[in-house]
Amino acid sequence: MIFMILLLFVIAQRLVELAVARRNEMAMKAKGAYEVGASHYPYMIALHSSFFICLIAEVLYFDLAPSSLFSYMLALFLLVQGLRIWCLASLGEHWNTKIIILPGANVVAKGPYSFIRHPNYLVVCIEIALLPLMFGAYFTAITFTVLNFIMLSVRIPLEEKALREATNYKDYALRRKG
Repeated sequence: MIFMILLLFVIAQRLVELAVARRNEMAMKAKGAYEVGASHYPYMIALHSSFFICLIAEVLYFDLAPSSLFSYMLALFLLVQGLRIWCLASLGEHWNTKIIILPGANVVAKGPYSFIRHPNYLVVCIEIALLPLMFGAYFTAITFTVLNFIMLSVRIPLEEKALREATNYKDYALRRKG
């Protein structure tokens, strides 16, 4: 029961985020923004969709129960959700599931972005490992953690290159190194 409640919460959250991303994309493109890395985006959608399918299949097929550490993991999950909301709120209309670049824009350097470059990717990495581990779905946790790191090894360099070329990202990155 707790698995389905948590799963439905996360899926509903993702659907709302997709709607917000679409609205933000349209607003940014109206200001002259453009998309970078569109060719990998369908793979990212497939990865995240497959994650939920695999998680559901593993938990239901093996009749997995919540971990003995579930309470601690749930507390961590809730903290990570707070970080997710902080990331989205800090980026405002700049937040998106796609790489949308607004030429000449100042890179957002507030909220968690004042501490690390890609806190939203950190949130996703933690969630992809944590959700399955909460229910002992080790195959899903390991497989999708690896696949997500592969995806991010493509996505982050594309995003950073585009930001360096079209925004003040070089200055932001130098401040983060200091």
